[in-house]
Amino acid sequence: MYIIVKPVNLRRMKDFKYILTLLLIVAVVMQTAAKKTVYPYQNAQLPVQERVNDLLSRMTVEEKIGQLMSPFGWETYVINGDKVMPSEHFKQLVREQHIGMLWGTYRADPWTKKTLENGLNPELAAKCGNALQKFVMENTRLGIPVFLAEEAPHGHMAIGTTVFPTGYGLAATWDTSLMEEIGKVIGKEVRSQGGHISYGPVLDLSRDPRWSRVEETFGEDPVLTGALGAAEVRGLGGGRLSEPYATVATLKHFLAYAIPEGGQNGNFAQIGPRELREQFLPPFRKAVEAGALSVMSSYNSIDGIPCTANSYLFRDILQKEWNFKGFTVSDLLSINGLCGTHHIVPTDVDAAVAALKAGINVDLDGSAFRYLKEEIEQGKVSVSLLDEAVGKVLKLKFEMGLFEHPYVDVKKAKENVRTPEHVGLALRAAQESVTLLENEHQILPLKKNQKIALIGPNADNIYNMLGDYTAPQPEEVIKTVFDGIKTKVDPSQLVYVKGCAIRDTANSNIQEAISAARQSDVVVAVVGGSSARDFKTNYKDTGAAETEGGNTVSDMECGEGFDRASLTLLGKQEELLKALKATGKPLVVVYIEGRPLDKVWASEQAEALLTAYYPGMEGGQAIADVLYGDYNPAGRLPVSVPRSVGQLPVYYNKKAPTNHPYVEMSDQPLYAFGYGLSYTLFNYSDLRIVSKGNCQYDVTFTLTNTGNYAGDEVVQLYLHQRVTPVVEPLKQLKAFKRVYLQPGESKHITLTLTKEDLEIVDASLQCKVFPGTFDVMVGAASNDIRLNGSFTVE
Repeated sequence: MYIIVKPVNLRRMKDFKYILTLLLIVAVVMQTAAKKTVYPYQNAQLPVQERVNDLLSRMTVEEKIGQLMSPFGWETYVINGDKVMPSEHFKQLVREQHIGMLWGTYRADPWTKKTLENGLNPELAAKCGNALQKFVMENTRLGIPVFLAEEAPHGHMAIGTTVFPTGYGLAATWDTSLMEEIGKVIGKEVRSQGGHISYGPVLDLSRDPRWSRVEETFGEDPVLTGALGAAEVRGLGGGRLSEPYATVATLKHFLAYAIPEGGQNGNFAQIGPRELREQFLPPFRKAVEAGALSVMSSYNSIDGIPCTANSYLFRDILQKEWNFKGFTVSDLLSINGLCGTHHIVPTDVDAAVAALKAGINVDLDGSAFRYLKEEIEQGKVSVSLLDEAVGKVLKLKFEMGLFEHPYVDVKKAKENVRTPEHVGLALRAAQESVTLLENEHQILPLKKNQKIALIGPNADNIYNMLGDYTAPQPEEVIKTVFDGIKTKVDPSQLVYVKGCAIRDTANSNIQEAISAARQSDVVVAVVGGSSARDFKTNYKDTGAAETEGGNTVSDMECGEGFDRASLTLLGKQEELLKALKATGKPLVVVYIEGRPLDKVWASEQAEALLTAYYPGMEGGQAIADVLYGDYNPAGRLPVSVPRSVGQLPVYYNKKAPTNHPYVEMSDQPLYAFGYGLSYTLFNYSDLRIVSKGNCQYDVTFTLTNTGNYAGDEVVQLYLHQRVTPVVEPLKQLKAFKRVYLQPGESKHITLTLTKEDLEIVDASLQCKVFPGTFDVMVGAASNDIRLNGSFTVE
């Protein structure tokens, strides 16, 4: 471009303003001309891989490493009234580390010290995301937008969002269509606020209830977990990132994280390669096939190899066998943990190299990968290995269209988050999850003319309803059991007394609770646990809670870092229950919990017993709906409930041989996997098994509601091959369906078995179908089989 400047008579100028103005114009024009240069990576019409290759060719090593680091996002903004601006810390991260990703930007909880008062509501969150993107796009050499990764295991972990039941409760719904709808809501709320990556679902198989994170999982079974996880991923967009509300779904935690020795979070897993392939890998494979584009490593080791340094998991299985097209990410500080926790390398530098070589692409926190530059310069890490990881991240940024559309509509953030429709879905999820365990003499549903004494530490406790990985929410949007029952009865018929705390024994009012019980017709006691974090608890660098000291004892006995040695009710809760029982009044016990707590006493002494898990923001209303018969319970246990910790591990699909009774008690769990009662009755009949060829079978039967209430039944199909070349489970869930029936209504149900359902992992770790006879078991729970049949594969 040429600029023609005519000669000027400087003598006629009063000053130099004119010439300075001309020079300024020249500079602006030249700068504009430079900006108009469009590089191939900026051309949205080119294929994505071509854009990735071009951008990689223009990046420095430092810029590439920056794309692989994901530091804390909540430190990157400053709120000033209704405006949000990048913090100096963020600007420094961009200038010095060229960061390409942030984690937990919108997160609020005691660990981040973000509250309702100083955190981001949806509108401010959208402004924050836009401000961060604007700074990066306008103040970096190449203008690469940042990925914002957000925690979203049971709703986006941010202020003002929709809070669903935790994974443990969602699994109790056994409802894949519901999970897909929940995934859509989570994706819409995350993307509307400017987020891109959603951490969740959690696909760990939970076989030790002492472990602190049971609440996040979908339970103990690979088929149920895989089906629910895949459904949620489909709702999150199924990997179609060009869709407006699709997220990069991140699967957690790869692999075998939920079976730590001693129930200690992050402890090593004792498990063999066959069991990994048969039980623990399938849920992740199902979710990857559904479109998940990110997988997070776990803190534990397997057979001496930390998962964050396990190339067999990340390169051989995930990348080569499954042809995974997304990127992998470490759990927080798990790369550093290769040095500081597992001690397999001497320094964080060596840890960074080991993780990258093993197939970890992104460092959550970024404190390890920042050392990679020196290792690359010394030839210890190849540039091609770095490019491989960076290319995977850039590819998804291009596919999402962030280079062309880095900003979000602030108005839509306010309109799209926690809408009445989303809250209604949270209520439906909570209703579907509530699981009725006992109902002696059909004491439930309650009658609306009965006087109720509502007692217990979880009867009117907002944050104990929500579970871990939940941001603070306005109190008025959370429904406790007290709130729910108030919608069913006249205020004169309801009295509430807390009675005691979850853990603290210093303050209780059990005598007041007894007095209230004696004046009632029915006592509803709401007990259990809590994952509610408070500002008095200390936290590790990973966000896991430390055991608190001092005189104050919080309710929290579950949630990351709160592993248990027993499963009994803590504090004075059992004393409270026994005192209420002694009044002679009918006793209904409701557990709100993040793990299957001990229910032996309640199962024997209470007239009715329910678990609602952590039911989320609408949980109290859902529980009241069930108690009063406005919703017929159909939740089914996603885990086996032990009689004693001495039975652990106790899960339904154990391998042969059959257990035998202990000296002190039965070998069977108190409540079996898949169990749950209803206010109505269902009859199973007319089992038929029809071969469709190619190892596919249709299992058909008739289901009839023979009771007086409309409701759902969860039909379950289990399979067992009589003789196999390797030891197999005595019973394995293969298919299920939640079915709604009116009283007297019948439906013909078909569940299909595929070739994959018949395969086993043989001694050479190959999946094969072996000839033989297969027993088909159809019923209402793993221990409640109503129909039996068989077929033979020649």
